[in-house]
Amino acid sequence: MVFRKKLWYLCIKSQQMYSPKAEKIEEMFDSIAGDYDRLNHILSLDIDKRWRRKALKVIITPDSPQRILDAACGTGDLSIAMARAACPETLITGVDLSEGMLGVMREKVARAGLQGRIEMQQGNCESLPYADGSFDRVTIAFGIRNFEHREAALREFLRVLRPGGRLVILELSVPANPAARWAYNLYFKRVLPAIGGNISGDKAAYRYLPASVLKFPGKAEWMETMRSCGYGAVTHKAFTFGICRMYTGEKL
Repeated sequence: MVFRKKLWYLCIKSQQMYSPKAEKIEEMFDSIAGDYDRLNHILSLDIDKRWRRKALKVIITPDSPQRILDAACGTGDLSIAMARAACPETLITGVDLSEGMLGVMREKVARAGLQGRIEMQQGNCESLPYADGSFDRVTIAFGIRNFEHREAALREFLRVLRPGGRLVILELSVPANPAARWAYNLYFKRVLPAIGGNISGDKAAYRYLPASVLKFPGKAEWMETMRSCGYGAVTHKAFTFGICRMYTGEKL
């Protein structure tokens, strides 16, 4: 009986640790904001930069001004890349739950001299403070898995897109190839939590990362979720053996 009670308690604590509640996510990313960029590029071996460059090809129309919402913008890597690739009249709005991450982003945007082209706002992507049809593109890079109510966020993204506008999602994934999956599991479950936890001082945050990726739906299920939320022309592309996947959908 005592053993069952302890097991029940541990199960509840585990669910709480890996449950994407907004307040828990905000607190976690606030705590690692200062080390986030350095660790992110070290632990991804800078491959994440290549994935963003690939996404730019379906986000940016270089000769036409755009209004782009970068949801869960974090420290602003994608926002800055989009601003540099887009025409000068393009305006990018970054929104994120974590004020700590936005603080880092503001410093980076200022250093890049992009203050007039990128604006930032703290907010919850499941309830956006923007009018219907406000944006030509909505992007989200490595953030959708952290949402408590993903379908609500997808519907909000659709609402703020103009007709013909496009949603572009980058998200981490588990490779389908058995050999790649074995190496992935070894790295993400053993190496990444140890290095990230030791450098940042927040071991729980870097245990959360692999757990959140493993819990995210597979490509077929996620594409169907996007369609059920109202998106048309839903597509998928895998990068680097399926470690990262790009999903796109349009507002018809």
